[in-house]
Amino acid sequence: MDKIEFYTQKVDAFIAKYPSLFMYEQLEALENKFGHSKVYFFFAIILSLGSVLFLLGGAKLVSDLVGFVYPAYASFKAIDSADPNDDTQWLTYWVVFAVFSIIESAASILVSWIPFYFFIKLTFLIWLYHPSTLGAVVVYTSVIRPYVLPYMGTETEKKKD
Repeated sequence: MDKIEFYTQKVDAFIAKYPSLFMYEQLEALENKFGHSKVYFFFAIILSLGSVLFLLGGAKLVSDLVGFVYPAYASFKAIDSADPNDDTQWLTYWVVFAVFSIIESAASILVSWIPFYFFIKLTFLIWLYHPSTLGAVVVYTSVIRPYVLPYMGTETEKKKD
């Protein structure tokens, strides 16, 4: 139970940082009224919204939102930051995301035959942008860059080497 309490406090601190975004006052009112932590109500709301999105738009909509919403938010933050490394990381993500989206569209008939494809896609997209993995850099440097670099000309090769 100590771990549950620890993570509950971490989530509570996170949603307290952004009170207007997560309707913190309303969550506190629910906590006071029902006697359960506001974090449980927060997760219930997130689960409900995810379920409604899934029912309305299907797994594709949910996976597209996962691949777009947080990366777009982080990209906006990176634009305003002074650190050029985060700009490079998010530009790399968007290149990989675009290539992946084009391949996915072209292979849509094959994709429909893969069981649990959208769960695999969700995992892949989160791996691409998660700060601890930065998978987009791995995919770009090992898969995309070797095929694109020969067509970029000698100036690009000199800059990167």
